[in-house]
Amino acid sequence: MAVSDCVPVTAGRRLCLRLGITLAVLVAAGAMLAVHRATLDSGTDQLAAADGEWLLLACCATVATWVCAAVAQQGAVIERLPRGRLVAAQFAACAANHILPAGAGASLVNLRFLTRCGLSTRRSATALAVKAAVGGIVRCVLGVTLLVASPGAVPLSARVPHVLVLAPAAVAALVLAVAASGRLRWAVGRAVADVREVHRSRGRACALWGGSVAFALLHAGVVVAVVHALGLALPTSHVVMAYLVASGAAALLPTPGGLGSLDAALALALTAAGAPGQTAISAVIGYRLLTGWLPMAPGLLVLGLLARRSVL
Repeated sequence: MAVSDCVPVTAGRRLCLRLGITLAVLVAAGAMLAVHRATLDSGTDQLAAADGEWLLLACCATVATWVCAAVAQQGAVIERLPRGRLVAAQFAACAANHILPAGAGASLVNLRFLTRCGLSTRRSATALAVKAAVGGIVRCVLGVTLLVASPGAVPLSARVPHVLVLAPAAVAALVLAVAASGRLRWAVGRAVADVREVHRSRGRACALWGGSVAFALLHAGVVVAVVHALGLALPTSHVVMAYLVASGAAALLPTPGGLGSLDAALALALTAAGAPGQTAISAVIGYRLLTGWLPMAPGLLVLGLLARRSVL
């Protein structure tokens, strides 16, 4: 049998495995919701009585995340991209990301957008990989910096399993090990060449790294604002670390938009940081409502509009 005949079979098996893991996580999340239905209802009621000004601030931070994602994406390529369409594409990608697993929705939308802007498929894929890699590095650096700057204010290491803290570093090490294999050396070499080209421009490098840092901090800021809206007096460093740990752990499970995996990890991290169980659930619901559920319908409409106008 030719090697080319095995490729569709291998790709099909990988797809089935990812879908199977996604389904298992969603079923487990549904079971958890059914078991803790009373706690979930109490958390929803608590969110309904939250401070409106803090929730408005969380909404503004959510909108700003799409702008920061657009800035980071522009920084990952040399060509100048249309600003308005780029921001709209990030908004549409956010909605698509809550439908397909493991960030595949956002990747497909951005890949289509970049190719429509004239970039080759290889360079578009490289730009997305660069943006994702920088995002992962930024989260790790922010977490380590927070631990070093205020170790006494971040008690997560004593309560949260160490695997959650070390997960981003383990994933990075795995990626480097795979990249060292013979089959990917050529592709990695081309990607490194593109990265060097981007970093030759100070403006592009600042956009890439600055947008990625702002994106992570704004998402953490949404959680901080929701926590304050609920009247919970947790230190900001606790909440930021809780989000960084939860997002790193959720990246290991390929669920749509981190549904189930991010929710459970964030609730666990907030509880470990000192939040009562019901308040932690309320904070997770508020974060999900602002960053995922409310923008989904308009995001899908924007996605359809961009596709109709051949932007995607």
